[in-house]
Amino acid sequence: MVTVPAARTSRSQRADGTREAILDVAERMFAEHGVFAVSNRQISEAAGQGNNAAVGYHFGTKTDLLRAIVRRHSEPIDTVRRRMVDATGDSAEVRDWVACLVRPSTEHLAELTHPTWYARFGAQLMTDPVLREMVIDESFGPSIQRTLDGLNRCLPGLPLPVRIERGDMARNLLVHMLAERERALADGAHTARASWQTYATGLIDAITAIWLAPATSAD
Repeated sequence: MVTVPAARTSRSQRADGTREAILDVAERMFAEHGVFAVSNRQISEAAGQGNNAAVGYHFGTKTDLLRAIVRRHSEPIDTVRRRMVDATGDSAEVRDWVACLVRPSTEHLAELTHPTWYARFGAQLMTDPVLREMVIDESFGPSIQRTLDGLNRCLPGLPLPVRIERGDMARNLLVHMLAERERALADGAHTARASWQTYATGLIDAITAIWLAPATSAD
């Protein structure tokens, strides 16, 4: 049995605590002020780090920091989605597969301590071409692929260009509507629905309607 010295364990715990503090502060600042308006130095200061290079020391570049924030949320979201996809099985209902896209994110946001910042943070990343690719790289996995495969099986007659177009519509609706509700909750503003669960239901209704709407010929 190998015994880890107490001093080394203590240093490791302090480093983990510092990393988590930086991630928390960075996510909030990016959500409030914008990804490109906040420097690593400002994040280090706001996180109470005497060393202004703390972000670089613990994470590397700003892109590495952004990736770490995405990763700590994408993993629990993926866990929920895998469970839902397994339960959905071979469903032929579009709504069932849309739910697999929507509810993992709303369940995750509901479990976080209020106020949350991740939906607004994610919306900013998705508007930048380079950062969007990073989000997709970190988030796209077997559970999403199985969801999209299931959705496509339900829509055999929908032309490929229309599928691509509606996929973009659905993604933008999901990303930005989650951010809008998160912003309203943080501001103490009125929201049309009382919970993330019921909000998800409304989003599923709307996104399902997008997929099932008649496709008008371009001719």
